[in-house]
Amino acid sequence: MKIARLFAAVAVLTVAAFCVSAQTKPATTPAAPQAAAPQNVAVPDSKMAMIYSDAFLDPKTGIARFNSLLGTLNREFQPRQAELTALQTKINTLQKEIEDTQNVADPTAIRTKRDQLTQMTTDLKRKGEDAEQAYGRRRQEIFGPLQQDIGKALEAFAKARGITVIVDGSQVPVVYAADNIDITRAFINEFNSKNPATASVPQP
Repeated sequence: MKIARLFAAVAVLTVAAFCVSAQTKPATTPAAPQAAAPQNVAVPDSKMAMIYSDAFLDPKTGIARFNSLLGTLNREFQPRQAELTALQTKINTLQKEIEDTQNVADPTAIRTKRDQLTQMTTDLKRKGEDAEQAYGRRRQEIFGPLQQDIGKALEAFAKARGITVIVDGSQVPVVYAADNIDITRAFINEFNSKNPATASVPQP
């Protein structure tokens, strides 16, 4: 199993509202058209900002809690990783031994080693799948609360500054955005100041 780096970026949803005018089919005798009464439609003030959630994952300048939790997660699974690596090494060694001696060794001995190789390969596959499933469950346990905290903090950050729409440039293609609407660094700095990297980790 390969323990890959996690991506716990925050997804920011933007909702577009569409006004739909319904029309009915005319009756047999069409009524005389009536002039529509003028309506004053209030247009809400809006203030848009950009954020790039990929920056949350930077080990040096990103969200400190993320990198702390990632280290904790990988340390927890280090024994399993070591076990899988050692088993893979044994498989490689046995496979090379079979290839080097299959023309000169006793056929029965070679057959026994091939059976061992098959069993070891099956064990590696099973243990690898079990480890991946366990890793995924534990990852969700550890990073789920952080994702919720980031979402709440981002909402509070926006409300405090009168921001009505935040677009995640790491999730949505952006043709152009002025630098002065990028809140990524300001948000990371504020989140880190209020959420220390040493926060407790949920127990397995």
